Amino acid sequence: MKIIIFFLLSLLLVTQLYPLLWLFLYSFKTNEEILSGSFFALPAKWQWQNYTAAIEGGSYWKYLSNSLFVTSITMAGVLLLASLTAFAITRFRWKYGQLVLLLFLLGMMIPLQSTLLPLMIMFSTIGILNTHLSLILPYVAFQIPIAVFILSGFMRTIPHEIEESAIMDGAGAFRIFRSIVLPVSIPPIMTVLILTFINIWNEYILAATFISSERLKTLPFGVYSFVSQYSVNYGAIGAFLVLGALPVIIIYFLLSEKITKGMVAGAVKG
Repeated sequence: MKIIIFFLLSLLLVTQLYPLLWLFLYSFKTNEEILSGSFFALPAKWQWQNYTAAIEGGSYWKYLSNSLFVTSITMAGVLLLASLTAFAITRFRWKYGQLVLLLFLLGMMIPLQSTLLPLMIMFSTIGILNTHLSLILPYVAFQIPIAVFILSGFMRTIPHEIEESAIMDGAGAFRIFRSIVLPVSIPPIMTVLILTFINIWNEYILAATFISSERLKTLPFGVYSFVSQYSVNYGAIGAFLVLGALPVIIIYFLLSEKITKGMVAGAVKG
């Protein structure tokens, strides 16, 4: 039985690492080596200039700063709104709490593509199309349901006796939320922040729909800097993709344990 489990886990590991290894080798090859079809062959000469071209020709720093700005504001918005919502649903005694939670969970079932046209019309009407706000608002809306699910599952397990003691000392709802509930909820909060970052960092569909200005585009658009009418720099594309994925890979491997703990605390206990 152990051999079977080891084999299945090894197979899963290979399938997960295969795209990363392939992309890493891809980023150091010339166009001729890439088009030859030898996927796992080492480069004849490591093309470090692909990374130079990715940074300089792909406007890497400009797109990176835009992605950092949009992702950071989104994470802050999701954390603020989802934590307040989860606190209200789980800690206040009102009969519509579970109904409100259900409505948020239904939001997880809405396909992103089905909202593109209504959102474009709405943003065009109110004049925020082709601004970072047109990305941040839908990003926050689509990330809140899973965040509320995780946070509410954890907050439901916090003993009410802690709040009752604070109320007797004269603490209000906001002080209880800030001084008691938030510090205790650090594990699921970390999970929400990390999942939001991973989901938003390389998002392309909404960014391609709502952003047309070159100075506002996010990181995924840098790939098109290496595609012209008559040629494509495949090595630079690979290098740009590696640079774009690197922050997500680093954060995931450094904080994967926190993701697991937060999901267990928010889903299993709840």
